[in-house]
Amino acid sequence: MEPDLFTAAAEDRQEKDPSSSPLAVRMRPRVLDEVVGQQHLLKPGSPLRRLVEGSGGPAGASSVILWGPPGTGKTTLAYVVSKATNKRFVELSAITAGVKEVRAVIESARRATGGFGKETVLFLDEIHRFSKAQQDSLLPAVENRWVTLIAATTENPYFSIISPLLSRSLLLTLESLTDDDLRGLLRRALTDERGLGGAVTLPEDAEAHLLRIAGGDARRALTALEAAAGAAIATGEAEITLETLEATVDRAAVKYDRDGDQHYDVASALIKSIRGSDVDAALHYLARMIEAGEDPRFIARRLMISASEDIGLADPTALPTAVAAAQAVAMIGFPEAALTLSHATIALALAPKSNAATLAISAAQDDVRRGLAGPVPAHLRDGHYKGAAKLGHAQGYVYPHDVQGGIAAQQYAPDAVRDRQYYTPTRYGAEARYADVVERVRERLGRSGESAEPS
Repeated sequence: MEPDLFTAAAEDRQEKDPSSSPLAVRMRPRVLDEVVGQQHLLKPGSPLRRLVEGSGGPAGASSVILWGPPGTGKTTLAYVVSKATNKRFVELSAITAGVKEVRAVIESARRATGGFGKETVLFLDEIHRFSKAQQDSLLPAVENRWVTLIAATTENPYFSIISPLLSRSLLLTLESLTDDDLRGLLRRALTDERGLGGAVTLPEDAEAHLLRIAGGDARRALTALEAAAGAAIATGEAEITLETLEATVDRAAVKYDRDGDQHYDVASALIKSIRGSDVDAALHYLARMIEAGEDPRFIARRLMISASEDIGLADPTALPTAVAAAQAVAMIGFPEAALTLSHATIALALAPKSNAATLAISAAQDDVRRGLAGPVPAHLRDGHYKGAAKLGHAQGYVYPHDVQGGIAAQQYAPDAVRDRQYYTPTRYGAEARYADVVERVRERLGRSGESAEPS
């Protein structure tokens, strides 16, 4: 889709009056060296760098799919390509474009290549919003290199992009920007003539809060900075105070350093509140972590650990709930991820508690570390390879499924720990059923040893 008169007029206005564009647009890098973060994609010889530098031939850069969270530079990288190459650059959004528009771009690209030797780069944003049929329409152009496709997506491409297109493209994963990446971007925007040109300053406490609420999203950081700067300038202030920033972005500054003690203190308090079944305290600490800009994946990991460490088999659904929450959080991100984390936190806090699984593996590991191991009983050893029978491996093994009740009374543990009992189930929640099962099984196996306690 070629730019129309209205698009051309808008671009001309932005060239003459840059201040008419949002700060995030004005501060877009013009060359690769201005790009913050994603250095793993910008090394010499990388596909993106070769695409920008115009390296062609049989080993020329192929079409690429950029996958990453919002605000990590997908559109920026495509913009740099458009500015740095002599290729035609056409941008489409899967939100508004359809097969008709895609085919028009492809046909135009073929004419430009055949008639003028001019190659075309097609940037397709939000490609995951295209249906299978719409994505299919891109295949001939990508396979025959009528266009070089740069597609951007925030969703897992293995689920959202058809396999034929994925196999014909190079998948590049963008990472969330670090605080250092965003700090450099903000300071550049404050002083650069394309940005705020030194009109205001940003004190350290306001900068720290801005980094927290940005959550690794450059666009969000620059949008918040622009709004706060506008508020400060309107009131004649020379700096963006924390109070001005808070009022502008409508979020209080939580006193929380993700790299300091409070990061660990609040995380610890969350887990201990869940362990203590205080659902309200757990939700308070969860909210503090969310508002402080904590990585939602870190929170989800702590919940998964809590599900096994403090709940275990007292509620066998706790771990699947925590794992499902972690998977959902990875796919949706904030702000909606807060709902999923709340769901999981409430479920874990109100679940019956048992640390029997934690104590069991600790006791078993203690025995192994103390040298209580010994050889695997011969009848349990692998008997599938040639010569195993001569060594007596797998001889005498009783297949449990051939025995009534499905439990074969034979030795399983090495001699050194034959009578050790690691798992001591509680009578809390669903684990009461496991306690009855363990008692019956051990009796059937003739195991009446003493429980092993971790040292």
